[in-house]
Amino acid sequence: MIHKIKALYNGGEGSSIRAISKQLGISRNTTRKYLQLNEQAITKKQSECTRSKMLDDHRDYIVYLLHTYPQLSAVKVMRKLLEKIGEVNASDRSMRRYIHKLKATITSCQRRYYEPILAHVPGVQCQVDPGELRGVMIGGIATTVYFVVFVLSYSRLMYVGVSRDAINTERFIKLHDAALRYFGGRPEECVYDQTKLVVISEIYRELTLNQRFHQYATGAGFQIRACEGYDPESKGKVESGVKYVKQNALYGESFDSWQALEQYLVDWLNNIANKRLHATTGKQPQQHYDSGERAHMKPYLQPACLSLASLVDTRQADKTGLVSWLGSKYSVPMNYQCAQVGAAADNGELVLTDLNSDEIIARHKLSTSKGAVIKNRNHYRDKSLQIADYEQAIQNLLGEELGQSLCQRLKMTSPTIYKDQLSGLKQVLTQHSDIPLALLAQLAQRAQLKVSQIRDYLAIHATNPERLEALDSPTSLPAQTKVLAEYSDLGCTSATEGSHELH
Repeated sequence: MIHKIKALYNGGEGSSIRAISKQLGISRNTTRKYLQLNEQAITKKQSECTRSKMLDDHRDYIVYLLHTYPQLSAVKVMRKLLEKIGEVNASDRSMRRYIHKLKATITSCQRRYYEPILAHVPGVQCQVDPGELRGVMIGGIATTVYFVVFVLSYSRLMYVGVSRDAINTERFIKLHDAALRYFGGRPEECVYDQTKLVVISEIYRELTLNQRFHQYATGAGFQIRACEGYDPESKGKVESGVKYVKQNALYGESFDSWQALEQYLVDWLNNIANKRLHATTGKQPQQHYDSGERAHMKPYLQPACLSLASLVDTRQADKTGLVSWLGSKYSVPMNYQCAQVGAAADNGELVLTDLNSDEIIARHKLSTSKGAVIKNRNHYRDKSLQIADYEQAIQNLLGEELGQSLCQRLKMTSPTIYKDQLSGLKQVLTQHSDIPLALLAQLAQRAQLKVSQIRDYLAIHATNPERLEALDSPTSLPAQTKVLAEYSDLGCTSATEGSHELH
């Protein structure tokens, strides 16, 4: 473009700036800017363009970052790119310009939840898909074989896990564990169809995930990516892998036993599937993985929840803190109201656990009849027990007689907020190391008494005890305390109730 502009202008003897702009379809300012460049500037400009094109090799990963985190700055994208691939032969300015251009043209066009396949980024993505093949002869019986295929997007390394029965969440989790152990590490994310094993429901592209599987994925350390509904081509590698397993591994084969089938698949993976020359990459998946992807995989440690996956079921507590189990209902602590908890039968007991921490939150003896409601009283807030505890604590601080007298006076004055008054009185008393019992005895004789008044009197006693020598003298009290004293002398019950309503 620069050379065309220079040639058309011909040092001022050729076309005008207006004519060049019209002919080439660019602005006059752009034409004028390029005409002012010398040979050194032109060389630098062309060099920068060449370096920018070198970033096309990493375009998939940059697009992936921008789709996943649309607000990610160019500087942060550069840092993550350098962490992933090492040094890039391009200036920071060129990289920022390249990223800004991608950000302006791609992120606004994204409509799908799942982004373009990351074929050029090692250690990032694994595509997962269940399948089944009917009529496989095992021990002379036509059997349906259920399986799950795992394919690493970069190296195409494959793992296949099989199941005798239709795959449920527990089996799905165990097959993931086996696959990640086979790979010797974990990718950053796994991609799925909207199977109920992963996605319970979708509305407006908002996904409700299978809680138990999500718990495993979180513990294992990989992200869950779900394709848009009825859109399997967004993970074509694994869709092709399912066909490959059916047609190349299982079709036309017969096995003496289930163990023979499992051993056959291990040999098929190690000697055929992962040793073949892949049509797309042109490399053997195992060799490609060992040389280019293994080092980028994250360490995989078996999550603690995996050992409980086959034992623990999930139950939803209702608003009264009860969960259903075999026709009866059992209580959970009230902080688990309307929440999901783990449930498992163990030696005649129902064990309820926190799904996040696996901590046991309740144990109940299993009911032998249906329709029973089994409650643990400690799971529910017992107001009378709390009041009794507060009253006992106050009596321990002041003595039984004085403590009962003060509590009774507070209850008569504010019956609707009596528990809160007791809590406040306990707090006020514990703030004073030297409690004036005589002063509190005089206050307990008042017609009406509130904790705020006790607090004020104790504060005065702590700083100026001489001012309380004549407790009944309002002139010796500060303005606020005098108002309280005068108010308490009114003995007006309706005023007290009105004040409470205002709060």
